[in-house]
Amino acid sequence: PGKIYNSDFLDNLPKDAAILAAIARVEEMDLGRGTTEYRLRDWGVSRQRYWGCPIPVIKCKTCGMMPVPEEDLPVKLPEDVSFDTPGNPLDRHPTWKHVKCPDPACDEMCERETDTLDTFVDSSWYYVRFASGENNDMSEAAYWMPVDQYVGGIEHAILHLLYSRYFMRAMRDCELLDLPSGEPFAGLFTQGMITHETYKSEDGRWVAPEELEDRDGTLVEAATGQPVSRGAIEKMSKSKRNTVDPTAIIEAFGADVARWFVLSDSPPERDVEWTQAGAEGAARFIQRVWALFDALPATASGETGKDGQAATDLRRTNHKSLAAIEKAIDEFRFNSAVATIYEWVNNLKKAESAGEGLHQARHEGLSMLAICLTPFMPHLAESCWQRIGQQGLVSTAIWPTPDPSLLVDDLITLPIQVNGKRRSEIKVAPDTPKPDIEALAMSDPATQNFLEGKSVKKVIVVPGRIVNIVVA
Repeated sequence: PGKIYNSDFLDNLPKDAAILAAIARVEEMDLGRGTTEYRLRDWGVSRQRYWGCPIPVIKCKTCGMMPVPEEDLPVKLPEDVSFDTPGNPLDRHPTWKHVKCPDPACDEMCERETDTLDTFVDSSWYYVRFASGENNDMSEAAYWMPVDQYVGGIEHAILHLLYSRYFMRAMRDCELLDLPSGEPFAGLFTQGMITHETYKSEDGRWVAPEELEDRDGTLVEAATGQPVSRGAIEKMSKSKRNTVDPTAIIEAFGADVARWFVLSDSPPERDVEWTQAGAEGAARFIQRVWALFDALPATASGETGKDGQAATDLRRTNHKSLAAIEKAIDEFRFNSAVATIYEWVNNLKKAESAGEGLHQARHEGLSMLAICLTPFMPHLAESCWQRIGQQGLVSTAIWPTPDPSLLVDDLITLPIQVNGKRRSEIKVAPDTPKPDIEALAMSDPATQNFLEGKSVKKVIVVPGRIVNIVVA
């Protein structure tokens, strides 16, 4: 990275822009054309294991490697295998492994390829099968393809996405699928990884989190009592044994806690560090949400006159929160939706002390909240939905529509700065003219204390944002 120098018309251009400019100049001179090249790296697709698609190849000592005849496809795995002995059971199967050479002129008994294809091969095309209906109708697949949204980790963008595109072009060129573009996916979202601390014993072995104990401030291996050192925070992997068993999480906290913590910790494109403290915090929030629903009285009178404005304010909070969550989900900003839910819960909690006058507004808010919780904590959402007397499943409830009239504030708060320091604030209608805002700011008692004995040089009004008074 950097800027180009001593290069004539490319001087001061960033590297990538300079490459494009150089290509454009070459094309103008009719000396060449810019192209995009995709390098398909060598890919080890075979695995020495039972599960996976059999590789349709027969090994003949006379004829060499022979493809399985098309009429004999697909090759199916035998079901009478034993896993009592380490290694690939296909390699020692007494009958499946042995087959006659597919060449009619050859009488050799041959061996099938006993390696199976990596699951990356399956996932490079099987979404087309999902879209092709019960009768394997490829016209149906062509109707549904390409997949609207692809979500995967960064290793998928590097490997799986590239090979999926290769498979789609192969299927198109072999006239198996009518997909002119050859593109399997319309949109890509690259999600972050779940990370965790790593741990090593004194003899260099990786130690799993569940095998540790904290004894008087020292981290030790529970089975041996030997000290364990903390390592770097890395992507969860079986090889480094820094995974957390989902079953243990569900038993300790429930599945909703795991979902909530992962979605709330950071933007979905960034890595998330799994911590016990984070899971415990998510568990406490779930209890707080349930207490909010559990506190709603079964019956109450309607809004009273004195609580009318408070009820309107709460309804405005409900509808603004709903709109913000809906927008955040559409934009894949799940952590922003979670932050809105936290704030919404706080406001609904405050409304509990306002008496029965806010009952209808609270009930509306809790109904909306239960629906908004469904993508994040579906089990809790169903319980909350039942608690407030709603019928059916919340997962099948119609997503509510925000009331546009409640998304606009009757009054907005404008901070008042004097020489760049906040000194007071005023509340005005959103469409208040600038001169009226300036007059209100200048007459504000708290502001006048900072203007006394000084000369006002300028008043800057930014509608909807701020009032800044410059004095000397």
